[in-house]
Amino acid sequence: MANLPELFGSMVFNDRKMEERLPHATYKALKRTIKNGEPLDLSVANAVANAMKEWAVEMGCTHYTHWFQPMTGVTAEKHDSFIYPASDGQVIMEFSGKELIKGEPDASSFPSGGIRATFEARGYTTWDPTSPAFIRDKTLYIPTAFCSYTGEVLDKKTPLLRSMEKLSSVAVDVLHLLGKTDVTRVTTTVGPEQEYFLIDKSMYDKRPDIIYTGRTLFGAPAPKGQELEDHYFGSIKTRVSAFMADLDEELWKLGVMAKTKHNEVAPSQHELAPIFATSNIATDHNELTMEVMKKTAEKHGLVCLLHEKPFAGVNGSGKHNNWSISTNTGENLLDPGKNPEENLQFQLFLAAVVKAVHEYQDLLRLTVASAGNDHRLGANEAPPAIISMYLGDDLGALVDSIINGEEYHSAGKTNMLTGVDVLPDFRKDTSDRNRTSPFAFTGNKFEFRALGSSLNIGCPNYMLNTMVAEELAQFRDELSGAEDINATIKDIVKKTLTEHRNIIFNGDNYSDEWVEEAARRGLCNYRSLPEAMAHFIDKKNVDLFTKNGIITEQEIYSRYEIELEMYSKQLHIEALTMIDMAEKNITPAVIAFVNSLSNAALAKKSLGAYSIYAETSLIEELSDTLEKFVKKTDELKAAVEAAAQYEGLELAMYYRKTVFELMNELRALGDAMETKTSAKYWPYPSYGEILFGV
Repeated sequence: MANLPELFGSMVFNDRKMEERLPHATYKALKRTIKNGEPLDLSVANAVANAMKEWAVEMGCTHYTHWFQPMTGVTAEKHDSFIYPASDGQVIMEFSGKELIKGEPDASSFPSGGIRATFEARGYTTWDPTSPAFIRDKTLYIPTAFCSYTGEVLDKKTPLLRSMEKLSSVAVDVLHLLGKTDVTRVTTTVGPEQEYFLIDKSMYDKRPDIIYTGRTLFGAPAPKGQELEDHYFGSIKTRVSAFMADLDEELWKLGVMAKTKHNEVAPSQHELAPIFATSNIATDHNELTMEVMKKTAEKHGLVCLLHEKPFAGVNGSGKHNNWSISTNTGENLLDPGKNPEENLQFQLFLAAVVKAVHEYQDLLRLTVASAGNDHRLGANEAPPAIISMYLGDDLGALVDSIINGEEYHSAGKTNMLTGVDVLPDFRKDTSDRNRTSPFAFTGNKFEFRALGSSLNIGCPNYMLNTMVAEELAQFRDELSGAEDINATIKDIVKKTLTEHRNIIFNGDNYSDEWVEEAARRGLCNYRSLPEAMAHFIDKKNVDLFTKNGIITEQEIYSRYEIELEMYSKQLHIEALTMIDMAEKNITPAVIAFVNSLSNAALAKKSLGAYSIYAETSLIEELSDTLEKFVKKTDELKAAVEAAAQYEGLELAMYYRKTVFELMNELRALGDAMETKTSAKYWPYPSYGEILFGV
């Protein structure tokens, strides 16, 4: 591997390359656009496009693409070459500012939730200069936003960019009222920890359920799972280590600050965590990370699974979204400092987050809802579907002291004594971590732990940014006319924390008692996407986004329709796959095995065997289960056909309550037969072979 500092960002048209290749005035103009959001002149775009093209061609590129994030849940790209015809019959390499700024993919086949008819095909991509272009596979990738011909937002990037601008504007106003007039911009930063599974490609090729749906629809538990807890942070296998080394190198070339890698709890499960970046770049980088993971795995004869629950009975995969707010002067607004009881600025921003999470808990829940993540939330591997906040003992004590008007007593940092002379003592943190909390304070940031592993993090972050901006705007209005700013801050903080303390819970989110307590506190408990998504179009949520200029009411309803449709389609595909596997492979396999048992019993009997109990008892058990299995398969087929009478929310609810339950019942019968059927006859690789085969 090349020298790491030289390797890092080598495939990115980053700030250093822009400064080297652009005229000084052009570079400064572009930097003002990136830092301050100033409009970009076409002449600047032309200069940037030319420099970008020259660099890309030098790096061996022949094509460019506008890389965008439609509502499909994955990224999209259309590749165009740099070539233009010359008068002498040859070609020249050209790339203009207009081509950099605007692309025109066909929008008719992307989800629009009814905004655009199929015949209304035109759509536009537009360059996002805040996220640097990069090179992959001899193609220049240009991060862009995506909208329809009539201007409706059809992507996941645009609302995020708008929410960042909104939060910055309001937070700057608040800080100016607090005397921080040197602050001109506030940014939200994110560090998404990415969990994933690696399985052998040969196993993947034999599992149609994983191929079509990303998860196993049948599969009995292996004799060994994760119960020994020996895989977590364990020694990394040679083949996986080689994959991780290649993955790091590819991501570093693309400017992704991949920092930490380790084994996760479940066998064959792993995690990669990057260093923080602004929410926009972090989102682009996370989408890029997932794509590179999949392609790098192929080179090693592996398949990277990003489904939230690819294997029943072992932990699924999430994505912890570490979110914070910082100023352009380098100050973290969620840092309590050494004396948080005196840090009124921190208290004010903390109160805004607490109020936002309490008032818009339904939004946070629905933004992490998906057919895959519904398998995780509420299990003892991920936070429950109930949204709450963990502040820890120290910060919790501060909140209590503010609410009750009492003196604050910090536990303070103490030395952790190891009791071994050769081991150094070290400072102990003031609060423990709570892995069961969906939204936990972890020092100077909040860790939103409920995200699913395949999720585009733009969605939860634009909602989080917007709801916090809304609360800060209310605080700003109260502060703007205050005679005593500090006294007013104290009043706002005390009132806010008192009214919204019900969202704060520092205990065990897995306990049955918490479910009952949460209900008493008035916290919502939406166990599935249809239940949660029904509240996206509640008036308070529509008002939040329209008032702050993030998305229009029509765009909200569009997203509502898209998410419900995607959920129903996913379960429809899963049900059809189960039926196909059941009828074409599992049922014939069990019949063949039963026939072999019958033949064995007859052969033994003809030889005068005293007993054929082993064969006959197994034949009876499998025959009885198989009969139930075939009948349940028919029930599932009928249920899928009956789905045609529903649409929208009713259809999603039907799939969840009827089809999904039948799928679980069918699986239970299939898995029971797997444990009794000879491996020679069973048509699919077992959990043991898949999870321990790398």
